[in-house]
Amino acid sequence: MTANNATHTTNLSQARDQSAGSGPSRRFCVAPMMDWTTTHFRYLARQLSRNTLLYTEMVTTGALIHGDTARFLRHDEAEYPLALQLGGSDAGELAHCATLAEQYGFDEVNLNVGCPSDRVQNNMIGACLMGHPDKVAEGVRAMIDATGLPVTVKHRIGIDGRESWDDLCEFVEKVAAAGCRTFIVHARIAILEGLSPKENRDIPPLKYDWVYRLKAKYPELEIIINGGIKTFEECHQHLQHTDGVMLGREAYHNPWLLAGVDPEFFGQAAPVQSRHEALRATLPFIQRELERGVFLTHMSRHLLGLFHGQPGGRQFRRHISENAHKTGAGLEVIEEALARVHEPEKPVIAPA
Repeated sequence: MTANNATHTTNLSQARDQSAGSGPSRRFCVAPMMDWTTTHFRYLARQLSRNTLLYTEMVTTGALIHGDTARFLRHDEAEYPLALQLGGSDAGELAHCATLAEQYGFDEVNLNVGCPSDRVQNNMIGACLMGHPDKVAEGVRAMIDATGLPVTVKHRIGIDGRESWDDLCEFVEKVAAAGCRTFIVHARIAILEGLSPKENRDIPPLKYDWVYRLKAKYPELEIIINGGIKTFEECHQHLQHTDGVMLGREAYHNPWLLAGVDPEFFGQAAPVQSRHEALRATLPFIQRELERGVFLTHMSRHLLGLFHGQPGGRQFRRHISENAHKTGAGLEVIEEALARVHEPEKPVIAPA
């Protein structure tokens, strides 16, 4: 946690409505993604958009309680607004980790009820919890009682065996009765028997209309839609029916998309005018991380999509991929890669 996090938390507490659905704007969010939404990707994303709500990777309650808490919760103050996603089901552990989220300056704490992997199922984490709405409600209530942060839930529209509209409504109603006011809904069911996590991101059909129906049925709740969204045109369509949109893989593989978010959805100027400017703004952070002992390859992999579709973008990616892993690799690798991409003579305000 950085030195200014305590001040950040105090200011939030003074300004925040204490209901469990308040907090930062969720009009446009980037989804929590394991191994992808690390602090290094989030720092780059924040150079591209000041308003996008960013989420950490899922962190299990066990890792926070029994592991290196500071390492798992470390982030830079430049990443705000920032939400911590937790994986867990024990109410006491979730409450404890919610207090840690507040202590470390996060803007929101989110419970994962959507991850379909076998490993998390065996620990009663993720999508399998959709079959236990009372347990989710118990955990949410404990978190709300433990912290002033908004507590939100990210979930699927169902799981195998509990995939009806009535099952979904039962889940939402029970968790809402526990105090949750914000539901981030991945518009697919999760098939826990027979599909891998990767297949669960693509094979079950998207049912956006179910998310729309949730908002219509429960207008007092904040409903954010997630799943398969790639373009701003699609975002605007969803925003006619929901309160916010959450993008995942598209925002990671093509991060320059985020440079258009502030003008497109918040009526504000983009913080940078070109991809080159965004990357150069990230270099001081990378240098600080290098001085901490972080290997360049652990950071540079998150930069590979920045020049997606641009002349020289392939050479940029190749140079980083071939050199960042070498012993002693530093900023010169990124500078050399950047030199392989033509810098536009005129600023590029919005994503290409």
